[in-house]
Amino acid sequence: MLALFLQTLNITAPVFAMLFMGVLLRRLGAINDGFIQTASALVFNVCMPALLFLGIYHADLSTAVKPGLLLYFTVATLAGFGVAWLVAIWRCPRADRGVYTQGAFRGNNAVIGLALAGSLYGELGISLGAVLAALVILLYNSLAAIVLAVYSPTVKSDPWSICKNILRNPLIISVLLAIPMAYGQVPLPNWLLTSSDYLAQMTLPLALICIGGTLSLTSMRASGKLAIEAASLKMVWLPLFGTLGAWFCGFRGPELGILFLYIGAPTAAASYVMARASNGNHELAASIIVITTLLAAITTNIGIFLLQWGGWI
Repeated sequence: MLALFLQTLNITAPVFAMLFMGVLLRRLGAINDGFIQTASALVFNVCMPALLFLGIYHADLSTAVKPGLLLYFTVATLAGFGVAWLVAIWRCPRADRGVYTQGAFRGNNAVIGLALAGSLYGELGISLGAVLAALVILLYNSLAAIVLAVYSPTVKSDPWSICKNILRNPLIISVLLAIPMAYGQVPLPNWLLTSSDYLAQMTLPLALICIGGTLSLTSMRASGKLAIEAASLKMVWLPLFGTLGAWFCGFRGPELGILFLYIGAPTAAASYVMARASNGNHELAASIIVITTLLAAITTNIGIFLLQWGGWI
């Protein structure tokens, strides 16, 4: 457990380092709101799609597809999304409901969830986690696009407009392109893969610096209560009931462990990028990311300890 705790810290500590770098650069005047807005658009439209495409393109999808696992995660995600939206309607001002809902259900599985799955189960964890990550990207981005459009002051929220926004979402396009190419093992030129990798490597540092540049004590105080509530739902209640449901459905071993890690992952940095793109409350989105990432070092280790203690994973 000490090794797992250190592994979790090794994953979360660089995230906080880049967040604080953004705070420092903003205070020094090295970046401003114009830079943050432009860089966020670059991450959403170019860098993150490259990251997602390469992650799926290089995965061995044909050997790690578990229909029961995929079905349960889909149901759990839809249920968590519904609960988060209902809580948002109950607890939030209308303008913040989309950002609150997204922050409360959308996990950072492409980075933290997958890394922890690999640290626990090695190659098996990577293969199961990569296939699940493809489903995660489609589900999370589609549901986030819907709820953000409903409450966005600038995005149209009629069904046809929402469908067009989903289909035009660069993150979803990259996944839909990558899946058939990964299954068909379609070769791509090395220069193209290398160039795409350069863009992919920019994604997390640039997104996290933008989040850090947005943070301020004033905004944290203004959104603190809502951010803490959303973080509690994301890191405590949804993982608890989602993992219990998986246990009652008969999942054991690596499948149960990976489900716990994915449902209990901290809020994804992409939630800030999408909140910004839809002119939502990006300060609330940034606060939720920071709080859930901090909580992950505690809740992940407690959850894994209890599951191992019970002999279930």
